[in-house]
Amino acid sequence: MDDKGGGLPPYSAIAPPPPAWKRNKILRRSRGLKFLAVAACMGFIAYAQWKQLPSRSEPVNGNVTVHGLSVQRLHDDLATCSKLRQKPQDPIGEGRDKNARYIDGHAPTLIKNATVWVGEPAKGTSAADARNGKGYGWIKADVYLEYGLISKVESDIAASSLPKGTHVFDAKGRPLTAGIIDMHSHAGVDSLPSLDGNEDTNELSADITPFVRAIDGIQPNDHQIQVIKSGGVTTSLVLPGSGNNMGGEAYAIKLAVGKPDGRNETSAADMLADPERNWRFMKMACGENAKRVYGRVGTQGPTSRMGESWEFRHAFEQAAKLVRDQDDWCDNAAAVGVQNVKGYLPQELKWESLGALLRGQIHLNTHCYTIPDLEAFVDHTNEFKFKVRAFHHAHQTYLVPEILKRAYGGDPPASAIFADNMYYKAESFVGSEFAGRYLWDNGLTPIYVSDNPVLNAQHVLFEAAKGHKYGLPYHAALASVTTAPAERLGFGNRLGKIKPGFDADVVVWDSDPLEVGATPVQVWIDGTAQYENPIELKKPVPKLIFPDESAATIVEEPVDMNSVVFRGITKVLGDIEVKGESKDTELYSAVIRNGKVVCVGVCADEVRMATTAKIPVVQLRDGHFTASFTALGSQIGLNAIDAEDSTDNGDNVNVFTRAEDALALDTKKLHTAYKYGVTKAITAPKFTDGKTHHGTSVGFLTGATNSLAKGAIFASDVAVHYSLDPNAKEAEGIPSLSAAVGALRRKLLQAATKLKKNETVEPADVYAESTFLQKVVNGSLPLVLTIHNADIMAAALRVKQDVEAVTGTKIHLAIFGGAESHLVAHDLAAAHVGVVLAPLQSYATSWDQRRALSGAPLTNGTAIDVLIDAGVTTAIGLEEDWLVRDLGLLAGIAYANGGGKLSEKGALALVSGNVYKILGAKEPKVEEGHFVVYERSPLRIDGRVKAVGGGLGHVSVF
Repeated sequence: MDDKGGGLPPYSAIAPPPPAWKRNKILRRSRGLKFLAVAACMGFIAYAQWKQLPSRSEPVNGNVTVHGLSVQRLHDDLATCSKLRQKPQDPIGEGRDKNARYIDGHAPTLIKNATVWVGEPAKGTSAADARNGKGYGWIKADVYLEYGLISKVESDIAASSLPKGTHVFDAKGRPLTAGIIDMHSHAGVDSLPSLDGNEDTNELSADITPFVRAIDGIQPNDHQIQVIKSGGVTTSLVLPGSGNNMGGEAYAIKLAVGKPDGRNETSAADMLADPERNWRFMKMACGENAKRVYGRVGTQGPTSRMGESWEFRHAFEQAAKLVRDQDDWCDNAAAVGVQNVKGYLPQELKWESLGALLRGQIHLNTHCYTIPDLEAFVDHTNEFKFKVRAFHHAHQTYLVPEILKRAYGGDPPASAIFADNMYYKAESFVGSEFAGRYLWDNGLTPIYVSDNPVLNAQHVLFEAAKGHKYGLPYHAALASVTTAPAERLGFGNRLGKIKPGFDADVVVWDSDPLEVGATPVQVWIDGTAQYENPIELKKPVPKLIFPDESAATIVEEPVDMNSVVFRGITKVLGDIEVKGESKDTELYSAVIRNGKVVCVGVCADEVRMATTAKIPVVQLRDGHFTASFTALGSQIGLNAIDAEDSTDNGDNVNVFTRAEDALALDTKKLHTAYKYGVTKAITAPKFTDGKTHHGTSVGFLTGATNSLAKGAIFASDVAVHYSLDPNAKEAEGIPSLSAAVGALRRKLLQAATKLKKNETVEPADVYAESTFLQKVVNGSLPLVLTIHNADIMAAALRVKQDVEAVTGTKIHLAIFGGAESHLVAHDLAAAHVGVVLAPLQSYATSWDQRRALSGAPLTNGTAIDVLIDAGVTTAIGLEEDWLVRDLGLLAGIAYANGGGKLSEKGALALVSGNVYKILGAKEPKVEEGHFVVYERSPLRIDGRVKAVGGGLGHVSVF
């Protein structure tokens, strides 16, 4: 090795080691130097690396942060933060140039000579006075519609001042209101007629599904949407069903669909009431449904209301955590800069909508009937700080206004209710037809809804009318389907009123909108008329309803009197002899002794004797005296709560039974029937549900306390009933409708054979099916078939002919149901077959009713009009028990919309005498104490029951 230059010295050149003491000192010094050298080296490396790295705030390559996150996504997340914290506002009405739903090219419209309900009190009216109805009223005005908006509401708008091509519609003085708003509907997701393939009401895969959306199931071509619109409904809130505790998002739609209705496309998106989607909506449900659908003991919950509260709170907790995590992320991103955060904005689609609710971006509607459900849910609102816009169904809210007032946000939820539909399950058993009035008196908001197809939304206005009948002030009743739902939907600046700047959703009516039978003459949605040639009913000039102070007094329970005199009767509509003729200055009287009618008419002597005997006298205002009503076809007397097996007689699918053998009186349903003038009922055992029948019916008095009471049963076996509807296939050995018809033919022919042989009936067979059928084939007992489909009616007529050909005796046949009976009306008349319509106005809920007539403005009348024209004896039956309150009003619809076909007496016969004519049965008479006394007509909405005689030896006076 070269020893010159910078090379290392040779080994031979290394100095010898120092002494030991020196070596130790040198060792300590060398270790310290080594440590310093290593530290310096490490520092240098770190410094060098630092110099080579970008700063913390700079992306590695411009697209990714130091933490490996997408810069673009982070900025998107930051933008989302702004959206998350944005609180929606009710969209404006006044100040718009045009409606966002307006279709370019649609001509403006001038509606002249209208009687307008603006929907708000006159300027200057105090809030307290407005609450009491002051400042409201009808005004004479013209209404000008342009660009999808109400542009002017003024007197005598000159057509010459308007653009060329303006359509002019003469309202002829008839009432004009804003379009009706139904705040609880399943139209489009529960399409009619009901088919399994079209059923999209509930997503039942889990109890908690706030993430599903009703818009994904709406079928724009659901024909029921057009039927609903024909009742003046222009906007519906389409909700998911109530099968689970959290059902999902709802959507407010307008009922104009596709080119025939003036739209450019057929889609759910085009139907949205607010295309800008300012507010979102959600549906939840408390109570019986979820625990029935999901509860499996030991497997899954909820099985109780306690479990439901846990399901709610747990879901809210998940959403609240997401909201907190999002807020923390947004706050941190704002503080340190979005490029310095270490993760993306927390987002979870499952909880997004529920999080939006907690942020106040969603209007929540919750199905809750009972006090514990209401109280628990109000507790949830305060624990998790969210608002409820309305409790739906809400049968018991009228009992606990203070609970509603505790709800979070300081704005008590409205109550979206039916007028008088109750008793169908335990939750609805406690309810009151006066609920709307009680809620109003407590400063709360009643809203009437359809829950279509539970009720036909075509007639949701009828629910409001009944609310008025039961005491709700006129202005509040009309608001309950216009301004009140508009406000709760967040559309209070756009819908529900006839004012400039509001959407041009307008209806002209043929009568006061709260009168029985009120029907649209024309409907406009966004300023476009929905009917080119609407059917218009022949009616007199409408008389508007004026507030009636007597309606403010609610008398829920009557006082029983053995004897009483009624004075001030202007009309006697019952089938009873009227004594004398009333002069202009003298009205009729009715004298009742021991519950029986002694005299009706000019009863001077009888009144004098009653006065001497100090019998109470009731003075009437515009009194009406009529026969009491009869309920046919319902389950009253055999059932107390529809959905509760323990209160029900039960199904009779494979057995033939007698209703008399299970008659159960003194129930809430029967008390209600009696109070509304239904003193007699004819009820048959049900086949599979309350709308089908199998066995013999019993005739009984609704006011009797037990079946052994004197006169409680007026006919043990009124008729033989069978069902020939799709439910017939539920019977053992009956796989088809053809099999059901064939089986009935075989039974009747077998009965005819036995009758011909004159075989003796064994004692054990006196009440057997075969014995009753012998009475059918010999003509002594009527045969009532529950049928809706016209083709099956035709088959039944052929069976009748087949059996009559063998026996030579006419069978007394009647049809119950009859939705499509208009198609075979002349055949029914020729065969002397009567029809009991149930419902009176079918809306094609099932396939066998699909050809039902919905009435004006879509069709020229309904089934009852065609049947009467054909000469068919017709009556009105009850397909559901709660309708017992409405029998007089249903007769009123037939009268008001019948074009003069029916007299007042003839209309009331539909719910009394005609029932017995069709069945060939003896009717308990007025003279025997079966009557109803009204103030004003029983056929009109302002008619009120003042007394009921039920053949029990006393009179119940309200």
